[in-house]
Amino acid sequence: MSREEVAVISAVRSPFGKFGGTLKDFTLPKLGGVVAGEAIRRAGITSEDVEEVAIGVNLPGGDRSIARQLLIEAGIPTERVAYTVDRACCSSMAAVNMASRSIRLGEVAVALAGGAENMSRVPYFLTDFRWGHRLGDVHLKDQLVIADPMTGKPRAVQAGEEGVEFGITREDQDRWAVRSNELYFKAKAACNFKDELMTIQVPQERGEPIPFTDDESPRADVALEKLAKVPTIYGSPTVTAGNAPGLSTGSSAVVLMSKEEAKRRGNEPLATLLGWAMASGHPDRIASIPAESARLALGKAGLTIDDIDLIEINEAFAAVPLVSTLIMAGRDKKKAEAIRDKTNVNGGAIAIGHPTGATGARMIMTFMYELRRRRDAAGDSRPYYGLATLCGGIGEGEAVIVKVDGYDGRAVVASGVRSPRQAGKSQTPGEASR
Repeated sequence: MSREEVAVISAVRSPFGKFGGTLKDFTLPKLGGVVAGEAIRRAGITSEDVEEVAIGVNLPGGDRSIARQLLIEAGIPTERVAYTVDRACCSSMAAVNMASRSIRLGEVAVALAGGAENMSRVPYFLTDFRWGHRLGDVHLKDQLVIADPMTGKPRAVQAGEEGVEFGITREDQDRWAVRSNELYFKAKAACNFKDELMTIQVPQERGEPIPFTDDESPRADVALEKLAKVPTIYGSPTVTAGNAPGLSTGSSAVVLMSKEEAKRRGNEPLATLLGWAMASGHPDRIASIPAESARLALGKAGLTIDDIDLIEINEAFAAVPLVSTLIMAGRDKKKAEAIRDKTNVNGGAIAIGHPTGATGARMIMTFMYELRRRRDAAGDSRPYYGLATLCGGIGEGEAVIVKVDGYDGRAVVASGVRSPRQAGKSQTPGEASR
């Protein structure tokens, strides 16, 4: 069995709901189970074929064993293994990577991975009520005030301070937020999200369920002048509610197979996962850690940033992709702009939303489908490469590298336009980096 590549057979997500929006009443197992079931259906397999389930969750609230409950909701046999992964915003990407490891080790041939989050259902906590309470005020802890649990420093402050350190201004971040929304609506008009999205039937108190089909957070009216008037939050020097994503709800899932199993079943992979990397650093290095995990993943795959066709860097804050791309470019501002041109080309979390436990897997499918569209449009015989990376938790990062094989004539060519690189001689990663 190949220990180098894992086949992605299907990839799907729910529309992402805004805080207090259409999906606010869904439990994580229920929403995740619906999306997992759709991923199984699109893979052309049965629930009995799934041998392992890995699900990322960041804020489970008072619930536990989310992956196990999700497995049951999706109709996967109860004797199958399921585990919940909490690596903060990295959770669902970590889940994909952990399931990939099981396949590469030969422990399973078919796995389902992804994540789920409903930030609208995160409860307040009464942390000091276990043994009663005397006279005095009651303290409610709100997990949605996202801060470093070790230092108490809000994430928005960490991202803003690191942005300032790297010369990333408030205006730079506001411009990136405008870009995210503009690219999202451009991609939506081109139907670029149709492959990854599914419809969620939302139960009503009376009458039939209502179909939920579109992301709720994108803002068509975002303008630089408007964002400039938005105040900073939590004492951050640059971060505002306008250049950061809102609190979101959503779920994402992928079906993975060994390449041999996919071939045996006659499943044509959408893409293959070449490798991944986990990174950790100082808890304050929230905006730069994605660049470090990307560096590690590229090294493992024998690639350079110049080999990568598309990049996804999670917009936990606008400062994150701006700082990380600058580091990827060796602080060369001109090269950083070239890297940014191929980053989050369909918009990012500032527009789409950031249900923290589900975002990593969403990023993988968004740029995987975009790689396929570009390859098919160009009719290019070379493989296309994508890199997704994000920050999470207390100075943590995660990255994954995806390959989409060259065009083989089976897909419809949508356009004859080819970029200068596409028009040239096809190159292997090693040739391209020399």
